[in-house]
Amino acid sequence: MISKITIKLTFILSICFVLHIQAQQENYNGNPDTSFETARNLAFNQQRKQAQDTLRNILTKYPDYHDIRTFLATTYAWDGDYKKARNEFAYVLDKDPKNKSNWIAAIKNESWSESPFVALELSKKALKIFPEDPEFIYLKATAEKSTNNPLEALNSIESILDKTPEDENALGFKANLNQTLRKNTIGLIAAVDIYSEVFDPMQYYTLNYTRQTKYGSIISKFNFNRRFNENGTQIEFDLYPKIAKGMYAYLNIGFANTFLFPDLRYGAELYKSLPYSLEASLGFRSLKYDTTTNIYTGSIGWYTGNSYLSFRPYITPGENGTSSSGTFTYRKYRSDADNYFGAILGVGFSPEINQFNFTGNANEIVDLKSQKLIVGYFFTSTNKKNAWGAQFGVTHQEITFDQGNYFWIYNVTLTWDIRFK
Repeated sequence: MISKITIKLTFILSICFVLHIQAQQENYNGNPDTSFETARNLAFNQQRKQAQDTLRNILTKYPDYHDIRTFLATTYAWDGDYKKARNEFAYVLDKDPKNKSNWIAAIKNESWSESPFVALELSKKALKIFPEDPEFIYLKATAEKSTNNPLEALNSIESILDKTPEDENALGFKANLNQTLRKNTIGLIAAVDIYSEVFDPMQYYTLNYTRQTKYGSIISKFNFNRRFNENGTQIEFDLYPKIAKGMYAYLNIGFANTFLFPDLRYGAELYKSLPYSLEASLGFRSLKYDTTTNIYTGSIGWYTGNSYLSFRPYITPGENGTSSSGTFTYRKYRSDADNYFGAILGVGFSPEINQFNFTGNANEIVDLKSQKLIVGYFFTSTNKKNAWGAQFGVTHQEITFDQGNYFWIYNVTLTWDIRFK
């Protein structure tokens, strides 16, 4: 009995398998233009599922009928299925890279999906094929605004207006930018470290002022620390000058007259954009306490969709060897570069990022063990005038003067920025 049932089931499954294979092998046999017109009418009459079935069926026989594939991608975008749309647009852009309308549709799909970094990258690629095309410059400016680069967006829009001063879209965009563009920022950072043993809580405060210019950002900071039952202050300046397209620098200098900070700190780093949404940098930091400690660092970062990943090592030479550490950063952006979730994972000890109980003697930090995890969330008000952030971190660190023993450090950091013209 069981044997007969098994034979029948095997027979039924075999027939189903054959029918499935035959169905897969059946190709479209109609008039593609007529069917395309039918699919368009279905799509415009809110029958997109039927339209998509028809379009996919046509593509089984005419895979390089790009207008059909582009329209299929567009219907996916209308439905909010941006990933499917992205795949179809990628196909037609690869096969027919000089089709302007496909580039425009692909960029808009990324903007609708709230993937401004991808939209920006696609806009830059399109401008290599269509140099100085105002439509692509406009799309690039839109993406730059969404990635929190309003000055770059303004420069892009002004390049359109230089050639066509009466362009209504560009004029409206510029007016909107001027209403929201705020070149000045005052920020406050408050943080506390709580130790599982040995030390009392340590407090850190920073008041900063940032000025955005067409040459880059200028940041001045007033740092106040309370550690070891002592108070100390530091004045610090950061510059981010633009050097060339896709290249900028970081310059830093700070002064203090307390053991809680280095008497003098300075540093420099060069950043360069690379293909495939990559960015690399190389630089150094110097901290002058009783002696001067030099730290060599760099980074490699990658934008993928609305995510950003980067790795930064720190190399600190000393008389007894070299201390090395590193941090891995992940960010998931939402509407723009000011709204994101972030996480940092760090391994190893560096005086650049672990200034606790560091007196400037590099020999003290060789082989010092430390691991940390920081998570944070950053967001803005609707009008982008205010920005807030909150971070929580946990560090498991070897005690500097008692190596081999560890304590836990719990950190809470709050930030607030207010922007104005």
